[in-house]
Amino acid sequence: MPDSPVARAALIIPAYNEEPVIAATLKSIPAGLFELILVADNGSTDRTAEVAAAAGATVVRTPVRGYGAGCLAAIAALPPEINVVVFLQADGSEDASEAKVLMQPLLEGRADLVLGSRTMGKAEPGSLLPHQEFGNWLASFLIRVLFGHVYTDLGPFRAIRRDKLDALGMRDRNYGWTVEMQVRALQKGLRVMEVPVKYGRRTGGVNKVSGNWKASLRAGWVIVGTILKLRLSVQITGG
Repeated sequence: MPDSPVARAALIIPAYNEEPVIAATLKSIPAGLFELILVADNGSTDRTAEVAAAAGATVVRTPVRGYGAGCLAAIAALPPEINVVVFLQADGSEDASEAKVLMQPLLEGRADLVLGSRTMGKAEPGSLLPHQEFGNWLASFLIRVLFGHVYTDLGPFRAIRRDKLDALGMRDRNYGWTVEMQVRALQKGLRVMEVPVKYGRRTGGVNKVSGNWKASLRAGWVIVGTILKLRLSVQITGG
């Protein structure tokens, strides 16, 4: 960050019924990289919370299901001294050690939000399903047309300055969380950067969205609706 070469960073991992994988994901996080690791358990019916706590994470529980709900609960639990926030999936598909790559532009004062792009990086064959790739393309196309910015991915692996995150006023409690952050970042004039990251197949458990066509279709509609709603809100307010 411009005023400090040292990150006081927190890692947020939203998790819903990730008991089979959460311990391995937490074990993969480089020691000393984060002051705080929060697992946001949003209504799990298995032992996700217990396993995460046993592995050393701080567990934030919210009964409300949804990726965004978990993220919002974890953000509300952050202590004031945290100045960098990283978001990571619970399923082991992302390489936690690459968080350092995401954080570096923030520490050097070159960006406010850094997104890990799976399409720019090395995605394991089969890790991104065809409907995921199409959804990414469609959302990126709409953002380019409506907001004039080119994104390559909606990947959830990302790092952001804490003060900028607070200023975004994030609201979405479900599938629209990632795209809401990306669009609000443009609306607020944040310096946004994408960096290539690796992406693999989940290491266990079941993907609740991409592994289910109905859920994927529902998520797609929410993502598109979020983009259009944010664009419309700018027109109504005259922004």
